[in-house]
Amino acid sequence: MRDAGVHPGAWWLWALGLGTAATRTTNPLLLALLLAVSAYVVTTCRPDTPWSRSYGAFLKLGLAVLLVRLLFAVVLGSPIPGTHVLATLPEVPLPHWAQGIRLGGRVTAEGLLFAAYDALRLATLLVCVGAANALASPTRLLKTLPGALYETGVAVVVALTFAPNLVADVQRLRAARRLRGRPDRGVRGLLQVGLPVLEGALERSVALAAAMDARGYGRTADVPASVRRTTAALTLGGLLGVCAGTYGLLTAAGGGYGLPVLLAGLAAALAGLRLGGRRTPRTRYRPDRWTVRACLVAGSGAAVAALLTLAASADPAALHPGVVPLTAPALPLWPAAAVLLGLLPAFAAPAGRAEPTAASRSAEPAVRSEAADHAEPRRSPRSAGRAEPAAPATRARPAARIQPAVGAEPAESPDPRESSKSSKSSPSEEPPS
Repeated sequence: MRDAGVHPGAWWLWALGLGTAATRTTNPLLLALLLAVSAYVVTTCRPDTPWSRSYGAFLKLGLAVLLVRLLFAVVLGSPIPGTHVLATLPEVPLPHWAQGIRLGGRVTAEGLLFAAYDALRLATLLVCVGAANALASPTRLLKTLPGALYETGVAVVVALTFAPNLVADVQRLRAARRLRGRPDRGVRGLLQVGLPVLEGALERSVALAAAMDARGYGRTADVPASVRRTTAALTLGGLLGVCAGTYGLLTAAGGGYGLPVLLAGLAAALAGLRLGGRRTPRTRYRPDRWTVRACLVAGSGAAVAALLTLAASADPAALHPGVVPLTAPALPLWPAAAVLLGLLPAFAAPAGRAEPTAASRSAEPAVRSEAADHAEPRRSPRSAGRAEPAAPATRARPAARIQPAVGAEPAESPDPRESSKSSKSSPSEEPPS
């Protein structure tokens, strides 16, 4: 029986918990600790699958976000006043309707540091999403969605698998160009690799559309009109209740009604999703179960998010260090210990066997047949119709010669001529085969 691993929803809850914790702080030390935790868990727990290679692409995307944010801070300026001027760029005058925006001018260390803190928070959030992409199987995640969200889930899963497939295509084409002795870096290599990647993406989308149409995607069951109206009312009312309850929790005036409205909205939305699942009846082959390991993985991410939220409300100065005046950020101890709880999946759910893909399942019979061809002797077409001769009988091993006892007379060896005469005198006996 294959190892199903951890539930894909548990990986997403863990990653979203780390991302929520990243949004609660701008301390670069805590953000770097979150990045280290996610990288260690991905390195320890990711399977050997195509989508597991997308984590590096999200790291590069986070680095690009950081550089672009710093570039904007240099060119467009920063609202943070600073006294440590690093450079002074020529300023471009703008019309009166563009007040508040400037091009060029002074570049201060305080403004760059503030932009770096803000960009590092966004980059950490992107890397956490990349960790979920690298650890959770998209197909298994689609199987866990309720029936009412199946069509939306298919669209989301297709969008999430776009980045891993794109990264795999780029790596494959660059390796092929290196084997042919052609350049794979620079502008020229990027242009020559981009067109085959785009062509492969289009072919994959056409094949996916044909497969979805062949499997009856989009067909729904007959549901009474009253059930459809009830489902729409519950879903819409539940979502409005969730929005109103969340707004009440975020504001000081709505602290009394925020939580009850939020809970009522969640109950109504879940009931609507339950009724909406009747329109798309589906069966699940080997459904994923929420095991103890999956609960530990999801719980560790939720604990990190909850503890960082409490720390942000209890000691906001430690989680949001100031840049005016310039001071080195300090590492708060118990928020850092809370972030280290995110390492629990590395010990509770280490990497297991990779899930068999469609390509590996289709290649397995071919490997078996090839091994059988090597094991069995090949027969010519002429001898294909003839029966195989029987295997020759194995000769009996000659009996060991018995040594005569000490003092006994040696036995006379039979004369070979007499043995041949005796064989000729008995024609009725058949020769041994």
